Amino acid sequence: MSDVTLATLPIEAALQQAQVNGQHRPTSLISMRDIWKTYQMGTEEVHALHGVSFDVNKGEYIAIIGPSGSGKSTLMNLIGCLDTPSKGDYWLNGKNVSEMDDDELARIRNQEVGFVFQTFNLLARATALHNVELPLIYGGIGSTQRHEMATQALKAVDLSDRVTHRPNELSGGQRQRVAIARALVNHPSILLADEPTGALDTHTSKEIMDLFERLHSEGNTIIVVTHEHDIAARAHRILSIRDGLIEKDEKIK
Repeated sequence: MSDVTLATLPIEAALQQAQVNGQHRPTSLISMRDIWKTYQMGTEEVHALHGVSFDVNKGEYIAIIGPSGSGKSTLMNLIGCLDTPSKGDYWLNGKNVSEMDDDELARIRNQEVGFVFQTFNLLARATALHNVELPLIYGGIGSTQRHEMATQALKAVDLSDRVTHRPNELSGGQRQRVAIARALVNHPSILLADEPTGALDTHTSKEIMDLFERLHSEGNTIIVVTHEHDIAARAHRILSIRDGLIEKDEKIK
């Protein structure tokens, strides 16, 4: 039975049919089941994650919070397809990421995940427009379409008047907006932000978090990884992680 046919069935029937077909494909945007991540440190095994399981539905706004060494960075790397679990299943938008090789992971990262980093990760000599175009270049999009898509992404973060500016001509908040535009330009399934306000002052941090709230209201699925409780409180659901386990999963809005 094709996916198109499955989509016409009631949810329970579709799930049953998927299991019959051997797909076991979850209906959530993100589904993690019994995820373990183990690192070999000499002769010792270090378990960064201990059987983590949770789902994320399309359109959710989630914060993952935890102290240093809690496993939140490891979890972020797995969500962003920068790494694969040692054990367990990770499904992203109907694809079993945990079974992919490096080339497949690279394609999924470019298509499904928009990254926002604490340090912006912009090319110093490139304009805002060119920085935003980068994922489209890797995706093989032609120059005319790239230009149009990047221009629209910069407009979405209120930077239409800064398209020709280079990073050293922009404030910290504007640089982060360029990074957010770059993350959005491919219309990814999830926007994944790692400590997105860590390099910003209090006022600019609020502006960036206000932008995330607006992007969420426009239908984007957002996951923010942070150790700051006031940043996590801006999300609508908080996953608290400690010692490689989800300690609490609470909806707050």
